[in-house]
Amino acid sequence: MPDLKILFITSEIFPLIKTGGLADVSAGLPPALSKLGAETRILLPAYLPAVQKMKSLKTLDTPRLAHDATILEGKLPGTKLTIWLVDIPKYFTRIGNPYTTEEGNDWPDNAQRFTAFNQIALEISQNRANLDWPPDIVHCNDWQTGLIPALLAKEVTRPATIFTIHNLAYMGLFSWNTFEELGLPHDLWDMDKMEFHGQFAFIKGGLSAADHITTVSPTYAQEVQTSEFGYGLEGLLQARSHQMSGILNGIDHTLWNPATDKLIDHNYSKTKLSSKLKNKTSLQTHFALPPKKAIPLLVTVGRIVEQKGYDLLIKALPELMLMDIQIALLGSGDKYLETQLIAAAQEHPEKLSVRIGYDEVLAHKMEAGADVFLMPSKFEPCGLNQLYSLKYGTIPIVNPVGGLADSIIDIKPNPAKATGIYLTQSSPEALIQAVETTVNLFHNPPQWQKLIKTAMSQDFSWKNSAKQYLTLYKTVLKNRQSTANK
Repeated sequence: MPDLKILFITSEIFPLIKTGGLADVSAGLPPALSKLGAETRILLPAYLPAVQKMKSLKTLDTPRLAHDATILEGKLPGTKLTIWLVDIPKYFTRIGNPYTTEEGNDWPDNAQRFTAFNQIALEISQNRANLDWPPDIVHCNDWQTGLIPALLAKEVTRPATIFTIHNLAYMGLFSWNTFEELGLPHDLWDMDKMEFHGQFAFIKGGLSAADHITTVSPTYAQEVQTSEFGYGLEGLLQARSHQMSGILNGIDHTLWNPATDKLIDHNYSKTKLSSKLKNKTSLQTHFALPPKKAIPLLVTVGRIVEQKGYDLLIKALPELMLMDIQIALLGSGDKYLETQLIAAAQEHPEKLSVRIGYDEVLAHKMEAGADVFLMPSKFEPCGLNQLYSLKYGTIPIVNPVGGLADSIIDIKPNPAKATGIYLTQSSPEALIQAVETTVNLFHNPPQWQKLIKTAMSQDFSWKNSAKQYLTLYKTVLKNRQSTANK
């Protein structure tokens, strides 16, 4: 089979635009696929911040497209990969993040914005945009691209489609009136297609129409078929279980590697761990915490929402603040949770420090300087921070769900192979117990050093994940071609 042509469609990608893990996946998987010989191109909305970060862009000569769209072409920074930006000024030339205003509210025209993006993606996928590049595989990601497989399913000939669930909790739900305004084919409003309890669900387009569904970890592929994690879509996913698989995300070791990371103060490796302590002192100083090497420094980075277990952390703080530990926190999200964390930090300034917001550079410094990474998520499709933590020798405390269960080995059943500490259940009490276990390990230097070196020896590079995707692409394409020829 000749080299595959893969069109990877995403709503965010690092370093152009990022709100979460999807951006890192979008930045990591396509280059890894390219290195394996697949001709991969990326499609992204032409958000104002993304356009501003591109070094050079050219406007392609396309026929008149819907929504007065134009296609801008450039190279993804740091790679040789072609990236196409769908430029629709009325939808994407605005200040704010891809999905929300500066105040944190959803853009009121999100349905229109991503419908337009999906419709242009359809034309490109069908080679009707004068780009002379018909893809074999169209790989869509999360609800913002969910309409594409549904629209492609209506075409007589088409590429094979893959739809990846990064987080099923976000479905892209809109009203019947909005659906009417979008002018989409009326047969999409059907419980077997994109209607969901009286609303129009973008994500159902991918789940019902894609040739194959993937999730970002094997465990999450099983979890979404249950009532606890399926959000009402578990029946559909159970019905499609034979066309669904889980592939654990990787991480980019050119960006996340303590031996070469240019964003941290002191580089180190598993054979030169002394420099990690220097990063710890720098981090404690940055967070205005007393620079103490002899006590464990715990950190957490991410969205401050209940999904990530911040409500459990807040309930556990009174007990945790009695321990000889420090906690540094970086993130933003639920304002009520933020307020509680800030108040606790003011009450315990020598033990708890909170930074509201997101800072990519500081995130790297926290992975490098911390002893422990707290990740008590109630569900976690894959998670990337625990993978970064392993690489940086920062021991993860995790709730064993989704990708956390697939990537972290608990200390209790197998100390020789352990890479982290599990919560026994999703509760404040279990979190306190896990921290106590971790503190005891920290004060046993030989065991702690063994744990760190085992963690740093793990390989979660994108190469492994990309090989699995490439095998899947070939299988799905073969099945698609076989079906089309009948």
